[in-house]
Amino acid sequence: MADHGDRAFASIVSDALRAGYAGAGTVLTHSFAVMGTRANIVLVGGTDGMSLELEALTRELERLWTRFSSDSDIQRLNMAEGEATAVSPLTVTLVMEMLAATKLTAGEYDPTILPRLLAEGYHASRVDATRVTQLPSSAVWPIDISTTTISGTTITLPRGATLDPGGVGKGLAADILAARALELGALGALIEIGGDVRIVGTPPDNERWRIGIENPFVEDEHAAVVNLVDGAVATSSVLKRTWTKDNRARHHLIDPSTGEPMKSDVVSVSVIAVSASIAEVVATCGFIRADFVSWAPTLGTAALLIFRDGSRTETANWKDYS
Repeated sequence: MADHGDRAFASIVSDALRAGYAGAGTVLTHSFAVMGTRANIVLVGGTDGMSLELEALTRELERLWTRFSSDSDIQRLNMAEGEATAVSPLTVTLVMEMLAATKLTAGEYDPTILPRLLAEGYHASRVDATRVTQLPSSAVWPIDISTTTISGTTITLPRGATLDPGGVGKGLAADILAARALELGALGALIEIGGDVRIVGTPPDNERWRIGIENPFVEDEHAAVVNLVDGAVATSSVLKRTWTKDNRARHHLIDPSTGEPMKSDVVSVSVIAVSASIAEVVATCGFIRADFVSWAPTLGTAALLIFRDGSRTETANWKDYS
């Protein structure tokens, strides 16, 4: 998942509003720090009150899903060591999304990779080093989570299984906020959290939303601009969320077949999908799957891959959104 700052907000908003307002109603923008990145909201026909309610919902999702707080739902699940744990309905939705994504990708997306991520040195929050992830002694990887049980709002993970919402959490949060924006009465919404973008409803020009894809090598430059009526775009990059351990550069994308940081000539994968959570999951597979360009469209997604030498390739259906 890309880690964007204020400049990305300006870029996304400028693309979203490029065509002008064209009678779609008031267009409001709102930006705030959350989930170790920034959330950016564009509402068509919305109000300041709606923006603030969406911000409050985002912060509630962070509180429930962060792995850097011992009282979050995710950390209570991680520390439960196989015991049943009562959680928020929102967390049930997240865990169900993780389980579905694991099945969809035949394990190429692995939500239990957290012990390996910590072993690579990603213990502390990137925005507050005093907040660190703790795991029980039983935590292990690899582990089969297909025996996870969900009954109402009670979840039981297999003993030793631990979860990291990561990019899927941010993508799902964008999906949840977009749906909530329409429920609140907005005509349309663009929700972006850490590079995961979900758009719904009426765009500013009454025709389509224009979303800029960041060039991984050049700040403030787009590698592409895509046009959407409804859907999502997620961009994942090995050039974001990096650190050094044992004199080697590390990044947050772990290959579930090896437990090591992904090694690939691909540096950035952008995926268009029906939801931001699905786009995020499919984007992660772009770094490790040899047949990715032919596989991604079979899931109803389109993708753009950018390589270390600056070259790029795209799925045959990417042009449908250009």
